[in-house]
This record gives sequence, structure tokens and C-alpha cells, in this order.
Amino acid sequence: MNTAPITTWEGAEAYFTFADKPAMLVAITLVGIAVCVWTVISIAKHENESYKKM
Repeated sequence: MNTAPITTWEGAEAYFTFADKPAMLVAITLVGIAVCVWTVISIAKHENESYKKM
């Protein structure tokens, strides 16, 4: 019993227009790395400040 408005996946497609542009892939990767590094640094600062207050 399928009550969803989508009844078939035929013709379903996705287009990633930046996939053939290495510069865009590098930029996205660098942004991801920067977010991870910033998060770790922020956590370390917070933990150090919290430890000093004890």
C-alpha cells in the first residue's frame, strides 16, 4: 500500500555541477578542515578556562 505521491524512482537524477572543478572541491575540503580545526581549538580553550576556574 503506497500512499506517497512519488510512486517510482524512474528518471530521478542529481546534478553536481562543481564535480568537474578541482578548485571547488579543494575549497569545500578546506572549509571543512577549517571548521573542524576551529571546533577543536574552541573546545580546548573552553576546557582550559574551565579547568583554571576550578
